Amino acid sequence: MAGITQPTFVANGDNDTMMHTENSYLLAEHLPNAQLLIYPDANHGFLDQYPGLFGGHVRAFLNG
Repeated sequence: MAGITQPTFVANGDNDTMMHTENSYLLAEHLPNAQLLIYPDANHGFLDQYPGLFGGHVRAFLNG
């Protein structure tokens, strides 16, 4: 994965039982240009739990 140099946005909820948070940390650690955001008190549906916040983070990431 170190050869993937594109900026990458990695997001997860800290209570996600489908994609454990440790996996997001591991993914971000191995992607050289990763930005990691962990949403507090959120599960796998963090997109629905934090729609405005997530949308703002995605816009900020895409706008660089």
